Amino acid sequence: MNPLAKKSALPLLGLLVGLPSAALGDAETSPVPLDLTHHWAGYFSLVVMVSAYAAAMLEEVTHLRKSKPMLLGAALVWFAISLVYRQHGQVAAAVTAFTSNLLAYIELLLFIMVSMTYLNAMEDMGVFDALRLALVRLRLGYKALFWVTGTLVFFISSVVNGLTAGLLMGVVVVAVGRNSPRFVSLACINVVVATNAGGSFSPLGGISTLFVWQKGMLEFTQFFTLFVPCLVNFLVPALAMHFAVPHDTPRVEAESIAMRRGAVRVIVLFGVTIGLAVFSDMYLRLPPAAGMMAGLSLLQFFTFYLRKTENRIASSARDAKLSPPEPDMPDGILETQRFDIFEKVGRLEWDTLLFFYGAMTGIGGLGFIGYLDAVSAWLYGQHSATLANVLIGLSSAFVDNGTLMFAVLSMRPELPEGQWLLVTLTLGVGGSLLAIGSAPGIALLGMTRGRYSFSSHLKWCPVILLGYFAAIGVHFIVNSQYF
Repeated sequence: MNPLAKKSALPLLGLLVGLPSAALGDAETSPVPLDLTHHWAGYFSLVVMVSAYAAAMLEEVTHLRKSKPMLLGAALVWFAISLVYRQHGQVAAAVTAFTSNLLAYIELLLFIMVSMTYLNAMEDMGVFDALRLALVRLRLGYKALFWVTGTLVFFISSVVNGLTAGLLMGVVVVAVGRNSPRFVSLACINVVVATNAGGSFSPLGGISTLFVWQKGMLEFTQFFTLFVPCLVNFLVPALAMHFAVPHDTPRVEAESIAMRRGAVRVIVLFGVTIGLAVFSDMYLRLPPAAGMMAGLSLLQFFTFYLRKTENRIASSARDAKLSPPEPDMPDGILETQRFDIFEKVGRLEWDTLLFFYGAMTGIGGLGFIGYLDAVSAWLYGQHSATLANVLIGLSSAFVDNGTLMFAVLSMRPELPEGQWLLVTLTLGVGGSLLAIGSAPGIALLGMTRGRYSFSSHLKWCPVILLGYFAAIGVHFIVNSQYF
């Protein structure tokens, strides 16, 4: 990935500084939005976004990155809206609406950027490789590994994005199950279900929960009331699959991996950064991204320290002909290393991040046109909130849950906290119903080379669906006070 040109920094800074004032300046004077649901611009925007999303879903077939059609679709939608509003002399209203969507995306982008930068730093320092090796060295049987990998990824995914957590456990499953395709298939299904369930009871676990937290629909601590329902969602299909897991014990090859110098301290700094994000939101009432950006500065200062001290430590170790004095610095890694934070930022999953820009601004445009109000009136006006949220959750097996959650938030339905918890739960775990319903499932499909497949996952869909409804039932029991 090419680095951003330095000359782009000043225009970007000007944009970010100008956005808040523009939003505040027009908020009080903006007229009522025009109803364009039966206007050519509305029909055009609807066709464009449906086409863009269809093209994004066919990424595996066309090999066209999903961000490309979504970016173009979002641009066309807002161009059409702005043209109509300009004809009515209300272009400022369209600008204010677009700015509001852009600010919401920037908050999300900054939060994810910091989180993924820390994860990339930990990956470079061998943290995930060391965890994988530790699990392999336990030399457990297939049944025990089935439960260990599922349980670990359930908790890891509450603080690490689902794609990373799923791939980490997927590597372990493939490493220990290379001689047992049946184990790999069952364990991967278990990992997908556990990852999606674990990411649903924490605001840090996924895009949909992060959306709800940043919009202020739920407090940070309220998400953890979903722990028991999410645990049930994981355990019901796991218990059913347990009896199909082979009884054998895998044979694994010996391997040596050690974490690099500073790895443990980066893990600690990541915990501090998460704490700053929570403190910013709950005590200072600032967006969580403010705390995350403060945490990014801590990582930058720490990598500066590592870079300045590594040569001195390496020299001392060579002169004394001893192993490096730091316990987390392995033998053989004394050569000069670069600790470039911006290189780690460049390795983010930009295709996904740009896809969400297109999805958020495009859906925001449809909402500004008036379509989301119409859908909300039908979905939440003619059906109970519970049925609506259950159906939305089931649809996340086909449509990305982050996109669906943003659509629900854009509808602005009047829901009690219990229903916001319910839609968070259903959208989080609904993607487990199909292998293509979530990022971990899609990633494992590509990594396992056929041992885990769409059809093998579909075979266990009934018990996963049972876990879906069991989790909903448990939620109504343990969180009845929120309804």
